[in-house]
Amino acid sequence: MGTVEYIQHHLTNNHIGEGFWTFNLDTIVVSLLLGALIVFVAARLGKQIEAGTPGGFQNFVESILEFVSTNVRDAFPGHNPLIAPLALTIFLWVWLMNFMDLIPVDLLPYLYQLITGDPHAHLKVVPTTDLNTTLAMAFSVFALIVFYNIKIKGVGGFIKMFLFHPFGKFFVPVNIVMTLIEEVSKPLSLALRLFGNMFAGELVFLLIALIGGTLAVGAAALFWAPLQVLLDLGWLIFHLLVITLQAFIFMVLTIVYLGMAHDEGH
Repeated sequence: MGTVEYIQHHLTNNHIGEGFWTFNLDTIVVSLLLGALIVFVAARLGKQIEAGTPGGFQNFVESILEFVSTNVRDAFPGHNPLIAPLALTIFLWVWLMNFMDLIPVDLLPYLYQLITGDPHAHLKVVPTTDLNTTLAMAFSVFALIVFYNIKIKGVGGFIKMFLFHPFGKFFVPVNIVMTLIEEVSKPLSLALRLFGNMFAGELVFLLIALIGGTLAVGAAALFWAPLQVLLDLGWLIFHLLVITLQAFIFMVLTIVYLGMAHDEGH
């Protein structure tokens, strides 16, 4: 398999259907499994929680809860019981999906090919490198933004937001265009930022993997193989920060956008 074919193979989803009705099975299955993992761990921890002397894992989970709660208090005006659980779910789920990028790029696809007996089977295990995933999450948040805009401001207030914001009643056509762009940019910025960073990170891992696959041959392996290990380790450490930062940004922007929807004056 050549370099181009190798990269294309790893960036192709295992899917069924064509066109609009294409379903990326690997994205769906991995996302659901990671979501189920969050629910399972939370349920087990809820049954084993200790009030007096909590264990190390409970302390770790409580630190995450406090971290999310602090961000909600700082960025969200007023109180809504949905916001903190939503923010926590987004942070954990996005982080876990991003974390799949740190698994060696050839490991899970190779195991899947062994199980299926198909040496050409596709398996793309990082859901956030699939634009469908990031858009789905972003538009789910956008639906909540619209819902709370209408709930807090009323239908009339929601329409006035388009008519009179940001330049007042004398620039209604401009206001409509500007506000429409502002609102549409919210889900697009959420989706494209996460997708772009994770897709680029996955591509770098693939390029590093190619060092060992195409250059580390014969005596050249004495140079290229250690270089590949060094580059892989360095990028893995850096990318660990990237995946955490991307999960944090998605969570914080969700909180901020929903806070703006709760602001009657916005």
